[in-house]
Amino acid sequence: MQTKPAKKKKINLISLGCSKNLVDSEALMGQLQLNNFDISFEGQSEGSDAVVINTCGFINDAKQESIDTILNHIEAKQRGEIGQVYVMGCLSERYIRELQTEIPDVDQYFGVNDIQKIVEELGGDYRYELIGERKITTPSHYAYLKISEGCDRRCTFCAIPGIRGKHKSKPKDEVLAEARRLVARGVKEIMLIAQDLTYYGIDLYKKNMFADLLQSLSEIQGLKWIRLHYAYPAGFPMEILPIISENPKVCNYIDMPIQHINNRILSLMQRGHSREGTLKLLHDIRLAIPNVTLRTTLIVGFPGETDEEFRELLQFVKDFKFDRVGVFSYSHEEGTTAFRLQDNVPESIKQQRLEEIMEAQQEISLKLNQSRVGEVYNVIIDRRENDYYIGRTEADSPEVDNEVLIDSPASDIQIGGFYPVHIYKADYFDLYGHISQL
Repeated sequence: MQTKPAKKKKINLISLGCSKNLVDSEALMGQLQLNNFDISFEGQSEGSDAVVINTCGFINDAKQESIDTILNHIEAKQRGEIGQVYVMGCLSERYIRELQTEIPDVDQYFGVNDIQKIVEELGGDYRYELIGERKITTPSHYAYLKISEGCDRRCTFCAIPGIRGKHKSKPKDEVLAEARRLVARGVKEIMLIAQDLTYYGIDLYKKNMFADLLQSLSEIQGLKWIRLHYAYPAGFPMEILPIISENPKVCNYIDMPIQHINNRILSLMQRGHSREGTLKLLHDIRLAIPNVTLRTTLIVGFPGETDEEFRELLQFVKDFKFDRVGVFSYSHEEGTTAFRLQDNVPESIKQQRLEEIMEAQQEISLKLNQSRVGEVYNVIIDRRENDYYIGRTEADSPEVDNEVLIDSPASDIQIGGFYPVHIYKADYFDLYGHISQL
């Protein structure tokens, strides 16, 4: 007598927030997939036996998005459209008691390090031998690789150390093993991520090992690009500059959050770097890597920020001409040192200052892009969209930076492939080109 096979448990996972959160979501899905669950990533929740929401709890907008997502799924659960609702990640790590009181209909809350508990709650077996294995959600040719967790910095505006704990480097052999697995699956570009890349190894090896890690990663056969995100300016390891400049696999790209340039604000932020030190570091980087792409993030409206101090920041942006800039308005966060300060810059002023910097950066970006017209760049193809192939140069990271729109009738262009592209037009945040015949 034949028996009907058991129906697979259907689980939908929703990942909010940063790329570091995404890596956690991918690790959870890797465990669940090998437990023979039917896993979807940010798919249709209706009809799911369980929905897992990986939340962000960093700043107000992100927290609100997480709460709205939870409430929407609780309503769907109450309508009988889905089964259980589980919440994990930064928001539940930071506010678990408040969430349990305010949104009690969530079946269970988990913190940032509770992947094993989630797997077991869903009825699966956690497999220690699979640590480092992930179900990649990005296009198959690129992936994020987290090299450490937590942060030892004490920036007064940041809640991350309270959520993620102290800095903890992933052992070098584990990082390399994970990178090799990714490359074996077709990944050609790896984005190194952490709260602070440039602190790598100090806790494990009693010295900075980031340069050594970069060199070892570059020796992996089949890996084409290595990209650096979140390099802290204070204590920056200058020994990585020759590697970036000379090693063709390490992109001439550094994502370094500066946050501000005024000395008083930097001191209140406890950033550990001054205006003078920041300018020298940025000058030294451009001297060592003349064609470097520098991305930064800034905060406007920090408590007590005067118009004069903001104007200093704005002028710095205009003078230095970063290749890429992101701006956040200050978010007054419980549990941070800055929460003791009066959040006395009105939201309207914060927004106005944000827009002024972005308007200045828009003009800088346009001029930089126009200078690239007529040049040929090596471009990785990310996708096909309408009449264009969409790709990126070495100067661009996925999701946050410029794209290259390639007008090409060729049908043999491969997604994930590298092609020489001649740039014939530019706008504020995109380049237009065609496959070069040179």
